[in-house]
Amino acid sequence: MLGKVRILGTMKKFPAGVMVIPLLLGCIINTFFPDILTIGGFTTGLFKGGIQTLIGLFLFCSGATIDVKMAGRTVYVGVVLTALKFFLGFGLGILLNVLFGEAGLLGLSSLAIIGAVTNSNGVIYATLAGEYGEESDVGATSILALNDGPFFTMIALGAAGMGTFPAKDMIACMVPMILGFIVGNLDHEWRKILAHGMIVLPPFNGFTLGAGMNLFNIAAAGASGVVLGLMTLLVTGVLSFIIYSLLRRCPDPMGAAIGTTAGVAATTPASIAASDPTFEPQVETATAQIAASVVITAILCPLMVSFLAKWSDKWFEKRGKKRRELANLEE
Repeated sequence: MLGKVRILGTMKKFPAGVMVIPLLLGCIINTFFPDILTIGGFTTGLFKGGIQTLIGLFLFCSGATIDVKMAGRTVYVGVVLTALKFFLGFGLGILLNVLFGEAGLLGLSSLAIIGAVTNSNGVIYATLAGEYGEESDVGATSILALNDGPFFTMIALGAAGMGTFPAKDMIACMVPMILGFIVGNLDHEWRKILAHGMIVLPPFNGFTLGAGMNLFNIAAAGASGVVLGLMTLLVTGVLSFIIYSLLRRCPDPMGAAIGTTAGVAATTPASIAASDPTFEPQVETATAQIAASVVITAILCPLMVSFLAKWSDKWFEKRGKKRRELANLEE
């Protein structure tokens, strides 16, 4: 009977559930039974103090999925969408910091905003690309993996003068991904094996993150987290759809498919604080806000892309074209 319990299947029914549900479980245990996770040994090493190792391993696996031999248009799509995701998120963080200072809008710090808005959910993007895009759109998922982790957030916060990050710390954030990239391109068998890490690791990342959080603080950050999710959806969903469609000279719903926050983005505040301790007081709240944004965008972004895809189809029908002919239109 136990073998028929569909734990994973049940988790997948919830937006980003594979990471968010373990995060909440870790948070509940840490809130009410904190001593369980501090008994030492492998238990504490994995479930309480292993977040840096787990993030590094996730980035290594992520780098291995990037194929250096991708076709030209796939590279173009990936680079453009990655750039839009970064610069729109960076710009939003800077703007709100200028307008509202360190206190942020509704308690949303620049760390939370930039960490959430610049990092897209690759699984959701790939799923939407398979349904509404072309092969090149699906292939672009590998390049979008570059925004996984804290590297872009470090660049943004450092460039804006909001944080101080030694060059070696910024390099250290990218070394696992670079090494994974090298291994994945030297040996495609390793790429296939390491790609499974993108599926296996998120639950452990989520639980370990939750083990450093308090349930009552998450509840307090709930409203601002919803606002963060809506901001992410509007800025890097709606606005990127408009810009991307202008670049392609026709409506393309895949521009909106980056309007999400990746589950791994919840690890960014802890990684940033490990490099610049001045961010430590913001970590717990920012992590909770980003986790809320993960859920909100996972629900709303697919609905928005579906709507835009139908609208785009009507636009093409009036011109006797099909949306799948986008590449031909550009030529």
